[in-house]
Amino acid sequence: MGTTSSKSTIANVWNKVSTAWENRRGKGEIKSFREKQRSEEAVDRIDLGIKGVLVEKIVGSVGRYTDFDSQFRLKEDHEPYRLKRIKEAINTGKPLPSVELFKIKDEYYVLDGNHRVAAAKEFGHSSIDAHIIEYIPSKDTLENILYREKTDFEWKTCLSGSIKLTEVGQYAYLMEQILEHQHSMEEVTGEPVPIKNAAEDWYRTIYCPMVDIIKHSNLVKAFSKRTLTDLYAYISYHQWKKGRKKRKYNVGIDLQIPKGMERFRAKMMEKKEFELPGMKRTTTAFLMISVETRREKRIMEKLFAFKEVQEVHFVPGDFDIIIKIAVERDLIASDSEVIGDFIQNRVRRIPGVVKTKTIIPISSKIKKN
Repeated sequence: MGTTSSKSTIANVWNKVSTAWENRRGKGEIKSFREKQRSEEAVDRIDLGIKGVLVEKIVGSVGRYTDFDSQFRLKEDHEPYRLKRIKEAINTGKPLPSVELFKIKDEYYVLDGNHRVAAAKEFGHSSIDAHIIEYIPSKDTLENILYREKTDFEWKTCLSGSIKLTEVGQYAYLMEQILEHQHSMEEVTGEPVPIKNAAEDWYRTIYCPMVDIIKHSNLVKAFSKRTLTDLYAYISYHQWKKGRKKRKYNVGIDLQIPKGMERFRAKMMEKKEFELPGMKRTTTAFLMISVETRREKRIMEKLFAFKEVQEVHFVPGDFDIIIKIAVERDLIASDSEVIGDFIQNRVRRIPGVVKTKTIIPISSKIKKN
């Protein structure tokens, strides 16, 4: 009885503490821009113009961070008249001017329009138009160096979103590709091409098609800590800049990714959009299998049930069974990789299989019936 009473008392105390903490958090304040600016040593600034901003990314204010609680709600001791007027204007569809925000990394702070942001959050709006001034962190941490390189790349090219790198210096390499593509476009058109136009064309006709190939390959699993842009930069560097003197992939990737960037673009432009995602090919191989005595028939049935197995034969000699398999692979994976995976994870897991030997044809001739 005493133990139960003690547990109940502890639970009540804990609930009261939790409630008090939640109330305290709710009555706290939004973030201060000046504190964030000092901690990041963010002085240099870039005018990003007017853009749509996710409301959830607006976390603080430049001068009025003490007026709002941690949920960006106006505190009770502040006059709500202005906020009411703005909410009425939103409800009646009256246009309001864009808010003005300061940005540091992925966080936004209100310079002008605190009440408009508070109303947008209360109404559950997902985004809001804003004039954005970005402050660039100057501390030389790896994270900040990458962020500065990314910001400079996006500012020059107007490309953003999916282009994310984890190694210092790689944004400069992508910029080098875009400048090379700009020069190629100018040679074709005979007219100057703005860098932003060249960047957009590079993204659409070179970057995206190769990323699509990579996305459907085993490289994504093999390099789980790398981004798709990391893999794009690595492959394109060795395929186009280094000329693949030392790095070897396979015939498939050479066929789809020629050694020249513009040659790759021309090849992709010939393809229809629906052809890009698959880019698969089938590899045929013959597998000789030695099995335990009196288990041949059962093993043949299990082998024949695999969709990759096209033929199964029981033969005399050192091996008991020969099968013909056709496995599908993407253009970056190797033949030996996908065949080895099938043998290891499917065939050799069948009870009674003793050993296997694989034969991959170099060339073939097949008579049609």
